[in-house]
Amino acid sequence: MNNVVVTKKDEIVIKLLHYFIIEEGYNPIILHGAENEIWLENLKSDYKIVRIVSNYIHNNEQLDFDAYRTKRVIRSIRKKTFMHNVNTISIFVNLGDNVKLDNATYSNIYCADLKSMKDISKYRFIIDAFPTITTKTLFTEKGLELFNKLTAEINSYSEEEVKKNEEVFKESKPIVTYLLILVNTIIFLAMYIIGSGSRDAQTLIDFGANVPILIKMGEYYRLITSAFLHIGVVHFLFNNYALYVIGPQLENFFGKIKFLIIYLFSALTGNLLSLLFTTGISAGASGAIFGLLGALLYFGYHYRVYLGSVIRSQIIPLIVINLLIGFTTSGINNAAHIGGMIGGILIAMALGVKYKSSKEEKINGVIMTTIFTGFLIYMSFFR
Repeated sequence: MNNVVVTKKDEIVIKLLHYFIIEEGYNPIILHGAENEIWLENLKSDYKIVRIVSNYIHNNEQLDFDAYRTKRVIRSIRKKTFMHNVNTISIFVNLGDNVKLDNATYSNIYCADLKSMKDISKYRFIIDAFPTITTKTLFTEKGLELFNKLTAEINSYSEEEVKKNEEVFKESKPIVTYLLILVNTIIFLAMYIIGSGSRDAQTLIDFGANVPILIKMGEYYRLITSAFLHIGVVHFLFNNYALYVIGPQLENFFGKIKFLIIYLFSALTGNLLSLLFTTGISAGASGAIFGLLGALLYFGYHYRVYLGSVIRSQIIPLIVINLLIGFTTSGINNAAHIGGMIGGILIAMALGVKYKSSKEEKINGVIMTTIFTGFLIYMSFFR
């Protein structure tokens, strides 16, 4: 076996990789055509992107070109991740003697030149953002021993992260989604078998439709039961098809219990908000389905590296188009749509996204959910 030489620059790179990935939770970004540089992202950090550049840069013109190319990549990341400012640290470990860095900043790109790990102390913006970087990059091992040790730890950590992502995105049988569709179908057929059809006002009332005056008189169950009723075949088919498309994804992402909670809570908040704007009979799962879309938005925000393009090109346009249809077409309870969507986002925040939501985020979600629900109840029943 040939002798492997680990240079000083190699040691700096592996130490930085080890620190940012394991200690700070950064994830590698795969970029085609990017040679001799490593991109890391952590969208919860003050510096969303950290670049470690080992490519030799021999003058300031080449440094300016590097900044120009970096900005182009960052613009692409901004679009994908819905971030306004993407503060970036570019750490160069192979700058030529002719390059005058002088703490150069290109827009939101902050540059550092490391000839050794001790040089980190020269850069206040790094020390302030990552106060443990100097202590957490001290190792007794040197050379190949150090390289092998840190590489093994990084690989082990990365394997764990891959397993977590596979667990979150792994497909499972959407039992709850199918049960909800089955219940909707049984009730819809029963309205024709037992009652006088899904368009008959008395049948809708008997089966638990949203009737504001009856709810305010104490029949609160209608806030939930109305979500399982549909007025007409088109309404029934449209909502259940939407549930069939959206439901399995969200049930996979959140799990069966959380998915059912999101669905029912969104139906509740949708119907509560509709009490403020409608007086007639209403029914349908639209509020619950908009809640699922809201929860999907919240989930996608946490996993926007993976789902950013889908959210931007599919989910957001779908929500906007349906809301516009609701505002411009009579007979559509858009208040239920909006209330359901807000409720879906808030309850998803309270329940949390697996491996992503912090305890603080969940507590904030519980507080905001409680305030929103309390506000709707007060405005509907006590104002």
